[in-house]
Amino acid sequence: MNREQVYQTILGPVVTEKATMGSEHGQITFRVTMEATKPRIKQAVEELFAVKVKAVNTLRVKGKTKRFRGVKGRRSDWKKAVVTLEDGHSIDVMGGV
Repeated sequence: MNREQVYQTILGPVVTEKATMGSEHGQITFRVTMEATKPRIKQAVEELFAVKVKAVNTLRVKGKTKRFRGVKGRRSDWKKAVVTLEDGHSIDVMGGV
């Protein structure tokens, strides 16, 4: 997998309170493309961050229905991947902040 495919698979980290609590247990949460598979996500994370991945869990997040000035709209669906790292490996998601 080349660098471009890695960046097309992993869109970015999910920084929420729940995702931060998972980092205490060696889990990092990423936003990925809807077409991404577990083996492809695992390979992309291992190549991008030079870590060893133990497991990958994925889920589809349904977009919410919202109103803006009385007009109904809908946010798009997206896919989330919770990546569990092997013991001794870590990723600093908040490094640039």
